[in-house]
Amino acid sequence: MSSQVLRRPSAPPHEDEALLARLSDRFAQTAADHDRSGAFPRDNFRALHAQGLVALVAPAAYGGGGASLEAARRVLAAVAYGEPATALILTMTWLQHHAIGRTDSRWPGPLRERVLRDAVADGALINALRVEPALGSPARGGLPATTVRRDGDRWKLDGHKLYTTGIEGLSWLSVWGRTDDPEPRVGVFLVPRDAPGIRVVASWDHLGLRASGSHEVIFEDVAIPLDHAVDLRAPAEWAPDAGSQTDIDAHATQQAWTVVLLGTLYDAVARAARDWLLGFLNHRAPSGLGAALASLPRVQESVGEIEALLRSNRVLLDAAAAEVDAGHAPSATASGLLKYSVTNQAIRAVELALQLSGNHGLARQNPLERHYRDVLCSRIHTPQNDAILVAAGKGALAAAAAP
Repeated sequence: MSSQVLRRPSAPPHEDEALLARLSDRFAQTAADHDRSGAFPRDNFRALHAQGLVALVAPAAYGGGGASLEAARRVLAAVAYGEPATALILTMTWLQHHAIGRTDSRWPGPLRERVLRDAVADGALINALRVEPALGSPARGGLPATTVRRDGDRWKLDGHKLYTTGIEGLSWLSVWGRTDDPEPRVGVFLVPRDAPGIRVVASWDHLGLRASGSHEVIFEDVAIPLDHAVDLRAPAEWAPDAGSQTDIDAHATQQAWTVVLLGTLYDAVARAARDWLLGFLNHRAPSGLGAALASLPRVQESVGEIEALLRSNRVLLDAAAAEVDAGHAPSATASGLLKYSVTNQAIRAVELALQLSGNHGLARQNPLERHYRDVLCSRIHTPQNDAILVAAGKGALAAAAAP
């Protein structure tokens, strides 16, 4: 994998090139085992926590790394190059830490501090639980069926969530639900993972990212304190363009972080595929050819196309991270197009690698088929391709029609 040269010998963990390479290699050694078993990668997270990387994005005021998006991207690329399911779970925690840690966050101070300090002290993981069987992704609209009712000095929660990435290793659940009022309010409820009444249905048996443990979770009469209602609003107030300018800017920044980190993850998978391919092409020498496959011009041309795709990804992701870190979050349309370009180029790069390697690339004893299964998962993250292209097309047409 490629990474920047260190500017000083004594660097913090997220800038220590040698450390990141060691972690990446360590994770890669067990990646195939995790893919086969689907087991939660606990040892990987122990190693990340030991280096302070689980809390990398948590604000320094709470003991975290206070990392920029560019720094987080560097670490995530190394993790995903080795084992992408670990990187996905880590991404989900980082995105929550970024949202919670903002100075304009709506999270109550005590809850914010508890979640962030748990991450620093214990490597505690958190994720948002939003998708439901009937609702699908909340990004498509609609009210959650997960219902929270007041019962004396606490809330009682009932619901059913899908795709709860990392659930076997989470300490905190940020649950999207609605109150049972005649005019329901919708929002986030913070639920401890060990609260009574939480049941995991081990249904995740996916094509790729198999160790992400994105199982179903059922809540049955789960009690949480009243102050664990993090942010309740009328449904209309959750629209991306609703609320104050601060809310709108926060949403745009959060979306940019999401797209850059997920793009980095799948780009790293494609880079791992590329590197395996280069070794294969340099060592595979069919007797009829009398030379390595790497000597063929058509092979060189296809490898060049892979290089072009990955270079484009690096330029796009680096530029987006720099823009966000400078305080200029791109628009929702721009973030969507970034996700579309990077993920499609990552998929195309791995597809080209499969074409060049033939049956060898599809053999289970080689990692390329696993990289292909993993990179295809990029399509399912919000926003999906159809929503991205419709939004971009509508915007372009409207701009052309304006006086």
